[in-house]
Amino acid sequence: MRILVLGGDGYLGWPTAMYLSAHDHDVAVLDNFSKRGWELELNAEPLIPVNSLRDRVRAWKEVTGHQISSFVGDLCEYDFVRDILREFQPDAIVHFGEQPSAPFSMIDQRRCVSTQVNNITGTLNLLWAMREYAPAAHLVKLGTMGEYGTPNIDIEEGFIEIEYKGRKDLLPYPKQPGSFYHLSKVHDSHNITFACKVWKLRSTDLHQGVVYGVATDETELDERLATSFHYDEVFGTALNRFCVQAIAGVPLTVYGKGGQTRGFLNIRDTLRCVELSILNPPRAGEYRAFNQFTQMFSVRELAETVQHQAQKLGFRAAISHLPNPRLEAEEHYYNPRHQKLLELGLQPRMLSDVLIESMLVTIRDHAERIRQEVILPNVRWDGTSEVAAKAYVSVL
Repeated sequence: MRILVLGGDGYLGWPTAMYLSAHDHDVAVLDNFSKRGWELELNAEPLIPVNSLRDRVRAWKEVTGHQISSFVGDLCEYDFVRDILREFQPDAIVHFGEQPSAPFSMIDQRRCVSTQVNNITGTLNLLWAMREYAPAAHLVKLGTMGEYGTPNIDIEEGFIEIEYKGRKDLLPYPKQPGSFYHLSKVHDSHNITFACKVWKLRSTDLHQGVVYGVATDETELDERLATSFHYDEVFGTALNRFCVQAIAGVPLTVYGKGGQTRGFLNIRDTLRCVELSILNPPRAGEYRAFNQFTQMFSVRELAETVQHQAQKLGFRAAISHLPNPRLEAEEHYYNPRHQKLLELGLQPRMLSDVLIESMLVTIRDHAERIRQEVILPNVRWDGTSEVAAKAYVSVL
């Protein structure tokens, strides 16, 4: 199968491309390296050095004999997107090619607008190009569980049956996004749903939980194939940040009471979920949503788990409760369904003490690269982010 991976230089895009290539698909990646630029802008480099996409593609060929093609360009340039689809003629398109951070979208007006322009425009260009040159292709789009928010009822997978005044209908599940980034994902979902309806495209929207881990079967083949591991407040996740803080001797920064509960999954399961979606495509005209996670944890539970494992390795890991810079419920009901990928054959990997210990050891091996100043929260949802102020001062 011919598969185009958008955002193929990224944390998930690159491992996905290798995984699909290793499973005998004809894979191409596309990226414009915006993420690397945003990292430089915020002085937030990955903990583990990451080779250029060109060097990783070469290393993959050298190590495995498999070829991954690469295209460099911007999804916001329609002519470029159209030409790539016309040239490559994909059977499936895996779309990771967006600004991936909620905090980034909340820094200031510029980052907010650029997040929505980049994400929404890129996806719209892709839909129009698919209509013209790849109408039978299957779009596998990275969404987010954050589209739903934390409602006080069970969360279904994309759609919910509503009965009102004696009548029933199956409607899109109500969205309560928690940032301008999550709002961009909601707009994507609406635009993709409409394109499938009117143009008979087909799409799977993977509403993904928080991904953890950095190692896959393919990255472990050669250190040159590594993907990024972020621990900073903008691009890192809570679990990554806690593990780095434990090694650095910095108190684990739990926002508020730490009762915020989310879905999580291992990076290896992400790759398998993408593959299962591709191998089981929807019919023409169908938009479907899969809730992609395997376990649920509160932030406090994650911190306590990391603390326990770090202490077993001889690291003193205190927990510090900070004022929550985000506007979110800290104690809430959270019961999302996630059956569809399991029904397709997903066999989940559970977060274990062994995996957390492995992450801690990897971080310890790169401890000299830890920069404590990028860990503490500066981005505030009330619009008074210190990151924005610092950027403004630097311009002056």
